[in-house]
Amino acid sequence: MLKLYYARPSAYARPVWLALLEKHLSFELIPIDLSGEQFEPEFLALNPFSHVPVLVDGDFQVIESLAILDYLEVQYPSPSLLPTDAMSLARVRMVQMVTLNELLPAVFKLLIHDNNPNEKSIELEYAQIRASNTLSFLENLLGCSRYFAGEQLTLAEIVAGTLIYRMPDLGIPLTIIQD
Repeated sequence: MLKLYYARPSAYARPVWLALLEKHLSFELIPIDLSGEQFEPEFLALNPFSHVPVLVDGDFQVIESLAILDYLEVQYPSPSLLPTDAMSLARVRMVQMVTLNELLPAVFKLLIHDNNPNEKSIELEYAQIRASNTLSFLENLLGCSRYFAGEQLTLAEIVAGTLIYRMPDLGIPLTIIQD
């Protein structure tokens, strides 16, 4: 049986969890307490970098969320969460990478600010702009379509969806505010 080592607050573990559910795979969730359990020898044997997620499939273990998602797609191809045509696949990969490389760092900064609401800084302003720009990019890429790359749910929606829902709580609206 598949085992997913995760932590509830991990933005990297949630897409893997959702992909496992969408693929209707049986798996065991193994929570890791990020207040120190990730540094214990048992977990370091799974991931020497001490972070989640880690997927174990029999004797094979995979670290890094995007690598895990690719592994699941090839090892368990049905239902498919990736398109096969070049343009659609590129769109999915763009959404994944923009979400993790642009939106996630902004979310981290906004969360830190959320815990320190008196902080006013250039970094906070940059995080707000970065988040808004990323959401605009994703909205433009989506256009009037239901999905980023065709007529089905893909890894694009799974990865982006695990962060976008948090934006209103962080002061970034999901709708355009008109004066």
